Amino acid sequence: MQQIVDQKQMKELERYTIEEIGVSSIVLMERAALAVVEELKAHFDLTRVLVVCGSGNNGGDGIAAARILHTQGYSVSVFLAGKRESFTEESRIQWKIAENYGISQVNNLQLDEYTTIVDAVFGIGLSREVTGKYRELFEAINQSKIPVLAVDIPSGVRGDTGKVFGSAVRAAATVTFAYGKTGLYLYPGADYAGKVLVRDIGIYKYEKNALFVLEEQEYAWLPSRVADGNKGTFGKVLLVAGSKNMSGAAYFAAKAVLCTGSGMVRIFTEESNRMILQQLLPEALLTTYEEGEAKERIEEKLNFARAWADVEAAGPGLGSSREVHWILEKLLESSYREGGSHPLILDADGLNWLSGHMKVLKGMKRPVILTPHMGEMTRISGYTMEQLKASPLACLKEFCNAYPVTVILKDARTLTGSKGSVYYINLTGNSGMATAGSGDVLTGITASLVAQGTRVDYAAPLAVWLHGKAGDQAKEEKGERGMTASDLLDALPQVMKKLDAATRKS
Repeated sequence: MQQIVDQKQMKELERYTIEEIGVSSIVLMERAALAVVEELKAHFDLTRVLVVCGSGNNGGDGIAAARILHTQGYSVSVFLAGKRESFTEESRIQWKIAENYGISQVNNLQLDEYTTIVDAVFGIGLSREVTGKYRELFEAINQSKIPVLAVDIPSGVRGDTGKVFGSAVRAAATVTFAYGKTGLYLYPGADYAGKVLVRDIGIYKYEKNALFVLEEQEYAWLPSRVADGNKGTFGKVLLVAGSKNMSGAAYFAAKAVLCTGSGMVRIFTEESNRMILQQLLPEALLTTYEEGEAKERIEEKLNFARAWADVEAAGPGLGSSREVHWILEKLLESSYREGGSHPLILDADGLNWLSGHMKVLKGMKRPVILTPHMGEMTRISGYTMEQLKASPLACLKEFCNAYPVTVILKDARTLTGSKGSVYYINLTGNSGMATAGSGDVLTGITASLVAQGTRVDYAAPLAVWLHGKAGDQAKEEKGERGMTASDLLDALPQVMKKLDAATRKS
């Protein structure tokens, strides 16, 4: 797993490294500059380089990088966007050294003279709007279309949230130090960061209260398949989904359950969906109810289905009928398995119902995973869309501290977590996945992973990661613009086949 920290955590790590470990700040600056130069030489045209510097330590990193390039024979110039009288002690030292080396300093920018720009104006400490000459500078850099390497974070982006302070430099890549910063991965900051390159410069490392990014090795969270297993060995999922004219949602979720590796899926749905679901997915078991059917009869069928299952998932295409509301009440009343508890995944219409019954979660003993997109999150949490967009991670943590659930907060950068656990941000996937049925596929993947024995707090981030990997596989074959949920289902077994093979090799 890759670890990500926020502004406060990074400042504390720097302080600890300097004051407690004893590594001087100027040594850290030199190491940062060397990392910048390494990435410039590996990925950029260094025919003529312009380093744009501020007065803080981010500017000091840039000045030191310019000096290293100069001593290695590259054509490099420095433009000081800040004021000399505002230099930090470290930046003042670097500026003096650069002057002693005779490095070119420019006062009037002619950006078209350069092949690469290094952005070292503001670091992660920025907390104010970008105005005046800085805004004009950033807009000129962006309009020039010259490739930019940002130092630690693109100037103008908030390190915690990815918020743009009015204007920001749009980089082709960002070299950041020790850990990735939260604002590099959350939008809109992620759109300005380009490719994020994390480089070690000797900052003290820790693993506390961090945000994590899943990588391929976390696929091992999914238990291995046993050679002598049967269809019941790999998990039985009860999917409460589909209403009249919404059979597709049930199909996508149920097919995803099977494509992810579960042995059996049972769809609890309206009788009107029977024929189409049997034709689309003959592998699925069906238990159906009629609109207007007696509650006692529906309850009998539901109890039978729940006793059969290992995991329950509810919501895709479920609708909001009287019968649906009653079924959801029953699902949330209690666990049905003696001596244990069914994990429950709630999505879509299940969340819409939950928004009016949040008190049922307070005393919940069974594992519950909620899978809201941002709009659904506003309904179940009370946050406004503006609050969620501005601080999604903070809102998610606050919600999870209030309710004993695991949450998959779906967005371009999906976040997952639960109280007392670590939180995850997903970097797989693409815009082609913003299509009808995609969320239903995720529900099925999540339910399947839990049914196969994956810990609930691992299953949620792993499901999101696999969902995104399937989207990336589908992108290779279909492109983003024309991708459908069916393409995700086609890609999912291919992705898991590759991952299974890689796991066996390791």
